[in-house]
Amino acid sequence: MNRAQKTEFQAPFVALTDFKGSTVLELESFRREAEEKGVHFQVVKNTLCKRALAGTEMEGLSEHFKGNIAVVFSGEDPIDAAKMLKAQVKGNDKLVVRAGFFEGTVLDAKGVDSVASLPSREELLVTLLRTIQEGPRQVLGVIRGPARDLLYLLQNYATKLEDEG
Repeated sequence: MNRAQKTEFQAPFVALTDFKGSTVLELESFRREAEEKGVHFQVVKNTLCKRALAGTEMEGLSEHFKGNIAVVFSGEDPIDAAKMLKAQVKGNDKLVVRAGFFEGTVLDAKGVDSVASLPSREELLVTLLRTIQEGPRQVLGVIRGPARDLLYLLQNYATKLEDEG
């Protein structure tokens, strides 16, 4: 990546993780799963990251760059990245979330966990589609109501006539 590409790089979700005590195999396993989900996992130099964040909206993350830090950058779906990170942290007790950044806000570890509990993009689209479809469905039910009631009335009358004779 050249300097121009780095300045244009924006990730909707960023999380700082402490990996002290993790083995190389554990980190490689995490990195491979992250790549499959379109998430980037990078062990970084703290001083360089502090310099890079100076003067940006993510500058609040600078105070968390202490010790062994790896950064998780989301791809297109920040919620999916947060869910993947939460699952990895749950499976590896040596991997600890220190802080994060989402929607212009610096988050603590609990904030990163709450981002993971948000519905994914697909779930939101399904909910939106259901909401859009519900109005016409209800109108159609109201329109069909009188015809359905008339049909039931005629069927009951026919049944009554058959019983009588």
